Amino acid sequence: MNRDFVRKAAFAAAGFALAVGGLAGAAHAQRDPAYEQARAAGTVGEKMDGYLGIVGGGSAELRRMVNDINIKRRAIYAQKAQAANATLEEYALTAGCIAISKTSPGEKYQAPDGSWQTRGSGAPQRDSRCPG
Repeated sequence: MNRDFVRKAAFAAAGFALAVGGLAGAAHAQRDPAYEQARAAGTVGEKMDGYLGIVGGGSAELRRMVNDINIKRRAIYAQKAQAANATLEEYALTAGCIAISKTSPGEKYQAPDGSWQTRGSGAPQRDSRCPG
């Protein structure tokens, strides 16, 4: 990634955080209890690519829920990437960095090596491509 993109992406990621925060935050109160339960149980987690992932097998219902969330994220990423003059993949990676950094202790996230980790009290493992 070039420096100009990283700078633009960092600013755009702030917009993402607000957008996802708005999407996730406002929707947080309206979230399906199954999503909250899956997150708390560690059956879903934040992935490096900016999307939600299923940890382990997962039921068809869980897969549908994760797919629905990811479709909404992709739409936001596409809009924000275009505004930041970035590719969808670049923007999604930056969004993934932010989403992982915002996980709470006990929640799952994807480490740079692709493994699923449980967030402890410290900072999560970060991909070297993450801004800042």
